[in-house]
Amino acid sequence: MKLHRGIGALLGVLLLTVGGIAQADTFVGVLPTTPGGTNYQAYYDSTTNLTWLANADMNGLMTWSAANTWASSLDINGVTGWTLPTTTPNSSNSALDCFGYNCTGSQMGNLFYNGLGGTARNSITTSHNSNYNDFSNVQSGLYWSATEYAPNANGAWGFNFGNGGQGVGSNTDSLYAWAVHSGDVGAPATGVPEPGVLGLMGMAIVGAGLAARRRLALR
Repeated sequence: MKLHRGIGALLGVLLLTVGGIAQADTFVGVLPTTPGGTNYQAYYDSTTNLTWLANADMNGLMTWSAANTWASSLDINGVTGWTLPTTTPNSSNSALDCFGYNCTGSQMGNLFYNGLGGTARNSITTSHNSNYNDFSNVQSGLYWSATEYAPNANGAWGFNFGNGGQGVGSNTDSLYAWAVHSGDVGAPATGVPEPGVLGLMGMAIVGAGLAARRRLALR
C-alpha cells in the first residue's frame, strides 16, 4: 500500500485492519528525483519508522565489510546516515536467535513478510503485494544484515529474499545489500520554521515595531 505524504503518513502510523485482517505496511514515497515529482528514490515505512532505498540492488554483490562501507557512504539528495538493515535478537546464545522462516523480528524479515507480502519458501519476485512494485532490482537472493553473528565474529546475519529464510553467512561471502535509514528522511527538518511560519514571524515583528512607534508619537 503506497500513499503520498500528508494524511497517508498519519494513517500509516496505525495498523490498519479490515474485517480483523491486518493490512500491509504503508509506504510513502520520499526523495523525488525532481522537485514535486513522483519518481521516488526511497520509500518510508510509517509502520516501522524506516526509510528504504527504492533501488534494492544499487551496488551489486559485496562482502559484509564492503557492504557496510557502501551503505554508510551513501548520500541521497543530501541525506546521509544510511546503513544495512539490522537483525534482532542477536544474543550470545544462538538458541535465542531466529533462524529459518517467518523471522519478522529483523528489519528485512519484517519487510519481506509484512511490508512486501512475501510468503515462506517462495521468492519475493513471485509472491508479494502491491508495495513490491514501488521498488526496483529486488533480487531473489541473499542480502546482508548489518548485524554480526555474536557467537562467531567471522559470521554475519543475512536474509534470503528468494525464500524468506534468515540465517548466518561467512562475512567473506558476496551477497546483495539494501540500504535503510531510521525515520522519515523526507520529513521537514526540526527546529527550522516553515517558509510560511517565517513570513508570519516577520509580519509580527513589523507590527510590533509600528505599534512601538505609535506609542512614542503619542508621548
